[in-house]
Amino acid sequence: MNQARKGHPDYILSSVVVILILLGIVILASVSAPISQDKFGSPNFYLLRYLLFGMLPGIFLGFMAYKFSLAIWKKLSAMLLMANLFLMALVFLPGVGIQHGGAARWINLGFTSLQPSEFLKLTFILYLANWLPSLKEKHRKNFSKTLAGFLTIAGLVTLFLALQKDVSTLGIIITSGILIYFMSGTPVKHTLGIIAGGLSMLAFLIKIEPYRLERIRVFLNPAINPMETGYQIKQALIAIGSGGILGKGLGMSLQKLGFLPEPMSDSIFAIFSEEAGFIGGLVVIALFLIFAWRGFKVVKVARDNFYKLASLGITFWITIQAFINIGATIGILPLTGIPLPFISYGGSAAVAELIGIGILLNISKHSQA
Repeated sequence: MNQARKGHPDYILSSVVVILILLGIVILASVSAPISQDKFGSPNFYLLRYLLFGMLPGIFLGFMAYKFSLAIWKKLSAMLLMANLFLMALVFLPGVGIQHGGAARWINLGFTSLQPSEFLKLTFILYLANWLPSLKEKHRKNFSKTLAGFLTIAGLVTLFLALQKDVSTLGIIITSGILIYFMSGTPVKHTLGIIAGGLSMLAFLIKIEPYRLERIRVFLNPAINPMETGYQIKQALIAIGSGGILGKGLGMSLQKLGFLPEPMSDSIFAIFSEEAGFIGGLVVIALFLIFAWRGFKVVKVARDNFYKLASLGITFWITIQAFINIGATIGILPLTGIPLPFISYGGSAAVAELIGIGILLNISKHSQA
């Protein structure tokens, strides 16, 4: 392996992540207060729960990911993916899995819950980053075997997520996987074939669940059903529009008081824009753009295939997820249920994202970023 000189991490990248985390804590404190007060009699219940089961373990594990040798992540990538898939299967086990809204996606840990699909975004990236270059080298003259291997593991991931009715997460994971597959040096025609097959599968998954097709219809015509399927986007746009240029001020949102669905997760950008205004929304978008710039710079200077593909996958995953969430909130993409990285409520997402950031900063430390 051609190791890059060990130096310091990308300070701009780490600073952007810290700012996003702090912004997330501030806006979550504002958004969650009335919901927490109504449900638990304390305005800080959800915030403290997020800090205790999301931020604290996420920061600790992210720091460990930064300190661990990258060779360890490479060596354990297959084991981590298999363990993750095992956890994905446990969500269907009675007494272990938790169902919410007709979907089984969580494991009951007693004191909290775990969503394995959030970690699958990272473990799938690490596995492909290690496995694809070695497989390509092994089958240098027969890329069809590489394609078959990729389709097998991608098919298994698709099966689990389709059964969990989590097409949004599936889209993030498979898109990241296709990008890594393409960038690992495989034939372009294979990538085009995978994309065509993926779009066909997406069309099938949309067709078999009427609510997914309804989301597409609402996206194309938000006024088609404003009091039912179009209600969330309508209220989100009201929140964003009422914020004006500078916003109503922290804690002054009206839409979070039961008008806008999922204010702590899917719709949190709308609440932030209502309270911080157009300028605040632009700041968040700018921060994610800077994150993408620095992340892809790490990809550019990485001197090892695993470093390059892992940093590519992590950067793409977090960036595309952020802009899908924001795009859905402002009405330029269909609603998906994708959380906003570092900002939306969700312990499993926070932990997975911070571990990913730890690995990305670790890679930047070993590169000339």
